[in-house]
Amino acid sequence: MDVPELLEAASLLVPEETATENDITVRDIWDYLVHDEWEIALDLLEELGDACSLPLAFWEQLAEAAEQLRLERSARWCHWRCSELRNGAIRADLTLRPAAEARRTAPIPGAGVLRPMWDIGHFSPTGGRAVSIAGLWVENTPVLEPGGRATVRLVPLIPSHWTHVQPGQQITMHQNRAVAGTAVILEVRRPATTMPAR
Repeated sequence: MDVPELLEAASLLVPEETATENDITVRDIWDYLVHDEWEIALDLLEELGDACSLPLAFWEQLAEAAEQLRLERSARWCHWRCSELRNGAIRADLTLRPAAEARRTAPIPGAGVLRPMWDIGHFSPTGGRAVSIAGLWVENTPVLEPGGRATVRLVPLIPSHWTHVQPGQQITMHQNRAVAGTAVILEVRRPATTMPAR
């Protein structure tokens, strides 16, 4: 499919009553599609996707459209949202240790390229602390400086390791053995394929 077909298909997956914070609806997006304003339509569809829960196909179509438009950050964000649906997602308030106190002295890239280790309360067979890996996306900023604080999104590499994590829980981010930061869990979203318990 080409870009307009992908965007049209994605827009058909959005409920008509869904609106962005600025009251943009899928009907408004159709106006942009009719006038070949594909980048604007893509941006607005991403916003609508953040306003409600949409299926994996929505984000896959947006990712492919963004790739065809050569919009690297949008493509990365849409692929990230696909990963959240497949593996679950954790939103957390992360505070990095200052550069003078930590091994990391460079900023953390915000667009999901870092996959740090996290102490989420597991122990190894020998009784020592065990860590789990999760990708990291920093919300609303391209980088997070040492000593900085931001809301982040985590996508677990192995979702089953994270099933016990709950809002309010504190976890630590590690770079090798050193603690790079601490985070408080704000929200836990299970993988979209997880069926509710009966």
